[in-house]
Amino acid sequence: MLIKTKRIYAKTGTDDGARILVDRLWPRGLRKDEVKIALWLKDIAPSEELRKWFAHDPKKWNEFKRRYFAELNENPEMLAPLYAHAKTGATTLLFGAKDEKHNNAVALKEFIETNR
Repeated sequence: MLIKTKRIYAKTGTDDGARILVDRLWPRGLRKDEVKIALWLKDIAPSEELRKWFAHDPKKWNEFKRRYFAELNENPEMLAPLYAHAKTGATTLLFGAKDEKHNNAVALKEFIETNR
């Protein structure tokens, strides 16, 4: 399973494979008809409460991941569409955050890689 992460504002690459948006909110400034994605998995994103608590604060990163992983473990069926795409080839998890190291797509990739 080859899973990558990429900011949705970055240029689409030929090696992206299935491009899956994993944010709860649609990225600012982008129209849905101008973004190439296979799926938008809103429900796989952190809960609204967790998203607001984290606020992309790197100091909260480890606790954010712990809480987000707990949410994912409570609802494993949310991962089924993502796994279905990942089994067929390269998959890119798209996110809108400016911080490319501390965001839910990076955390989700880590969760998938450690829970295969």
